[in-house]
Amino acid sequence: MPLDAICLSALKDELKDKLIGAKIDKVQQPERDQIILSVRSMGSGALKLLISAGTGDARVHFTSQKFDNPHSPPMFCMLLRKHLSGAKILDITQPPLERVLEFSVESSSAIGDKSEMKLIIELIGRMSNIILLDSEGRIVDSLRRVGSAIDDKRAVQPGLFYKAPPVQIGKIDPFSARQGDGSFVLSEQDRGTVPLSCTSTVDKWILSTYNGFSPLLARELSFRAYGETDFRMEKMLDNGAALLREIASLLETEPKPWLVSDLDGGLTDFSYTEILQYESAGVLTSYDSFSEILDFFFTRNAQDDRMRQKSMATLKSVTTFRDRLVRKLAAQESEILETSKREFNRECGDIITANLHLMKKGQAVLVADDFYSESGGTREIKLDTLKTPQQNAARYYKLYTKSKNAAVFLSQQIENGHKELLYLESVIDQIKRTESEQDLNEIREELSGFGYIRLQTKSKIKQKPLSPIEFKSSSGFRILVGRNNTQNDKLTLKTAARTDIWLHTQKIHGAHVIVFLDGKSIDDVTLTEAASIAAFYSAARGGSNVPVDYTLVRYVKKPSGSKPGMVIYTDQRTVMVSPDENLVGRLRV
Repeated sequence: MPLDAICLSALKDELKDKLIGAKIDKVQQPERDQIILSVRSMGSGALKLLISAGTGDARVHFTSQKFDNPHSPPMFCMLLRKHLSGAKILDITQPPLERVLEFSVESSSAIGDKSEMKLIIELIGRMSNIILLDSEGRIVDSLRRVGSAIDDKRAVQPGLFYKAPPVQIGKIDPFSARQGDGSFVLSEQDRGTVPLSCTSTVDKWILSTYNGFSPLLARELSFRAYGETDFRMEKMLDNGAALLREIASLLETEPKPWLVSDLDGGLTDFSYTEILQYESAGVLTSYDSFSEILDFFFTRNAQDDRMRQKSMATLKSVTTFRDRLVRKLAAQESEILETSKREFNRECGDIITANLHLMKKGQAVLVADDFYSESGGTREIKLDTLKTPQQNAARYYKLYTKSKNAAVFLSQQIENGHKELLYLESVIDQIKRTESEQDLNEIREELSGFGYIRLQTKSKIKQKPLSPIEFKSSSGFRILVGRNNTQNDKLTLKTAARTDIWLHTQKIHGAHVIVFLDGKSIDDVTLTEAASIAAFYSAARGGSNVPVDYTLVRYVKKPSGSKPGMVIYTDQRTVMVSPDENLVGRLRV
């Protein structure tokens, strides 16, 4: 859901507590509609402020996520670096009940002259934008330039004076009903004069009458007042006081971040008040700050969505290879089942040879004693009428030899096929867990080396290989996790010492996890935490009671000629754990 004006007001107060007086160290633009400001303040230390003007996810908040930067920064990013690097944040304001934040900053020119500039952040759906103004209020530049042909009410172009987004006429500011003691009293006149059909619903009436409420809050107010999110207006007119009381009560409540999830853990909504309308179908979780809930709700999901989109082509290619290999293995296993009849062909050849003196050329069937049957009796053997008895015997011996050779060849092919299938399934799991584009690029390079995909172009700028994902246990032990199969091999076989601890999910595709002991003995807390990390970075991420094997690195071997990431191990023990995303986030360095 988008940030409503009241929720944004609470977020603004939270940002002001940490950002007033802070200095901007760095400006990044990892995505087309996303800006990251690295700031430093005396009281809060180093912080990262994320500003997004994306459609459907426009927001401002502190973030703990890591972002990859493009090789060449966009023009708007370079302009912001020129004016904002080293700038001091003076104030953060919000026009009354508008989804707009104004950052006032003190900027210094190349010769040391100081001037006050403004960074305008408009969080208004499809028209969301980030605009830099000079000291006179002129537009220096914006993330999205808007011409008069696109918006006849205002243009957003460099050199023009900035005009705020047009306000909604005819709507009531609910905060205008605040009394001297801080309470709210809403009268019948406060309902406004917006005409609505009596067949409309209460939530639509709220959205058309009051400013600052989101559709979610409008439905929530209807539910709290009348027990229904789509309560009809004709019923409300008989009991309008109940709704007015709920609006006043909501406005008097101290804002507190709440997250709504469904029963499967999917993120549904967030707000600055408890959302009760989902009843037993929703799970409510309170958070300490709006930045924390926004970072969790938007940034993680947005990154997951972006990586799903970017990895879609690679995932499709590998999945196609995997499915083709599964069909090939099924055909080979069916074929090797046929070769199990080879002994029957050899026996037929022996019986024909034993009865050559009784056979004639052109004979179609031989019925002879079956000396291979424990119960005795006869065997009926089909013959080729164009061949001699000796040639028919040779034909059955040839079928036997062919089936025998095929069985050996197919067995080897099936064994290799199953190894390749394990490798492809491990790659599919890794693609689904990629955290950045560089993660994906390294997997693509690995796949290209084995001929599964062809890289269209090679970047002239050589990317520095990513390091393994690093964690620090509660007891202070260093834990590293491989990002892909090639890195798994390097981490386990080259980086780790023979006396370190190696962990991997049992018979489940996942990353190699190493606990570096440095001569110490591992404690139960570290072992459990490392096992939980191993379960999280595996195909069992969404499960519970996941078996994780652990052993010394000295007992982990790589079979000769095996694909990257494939190892065998002995002397292992098993611990049952459940993946814990909060634990992983807390321990990650």
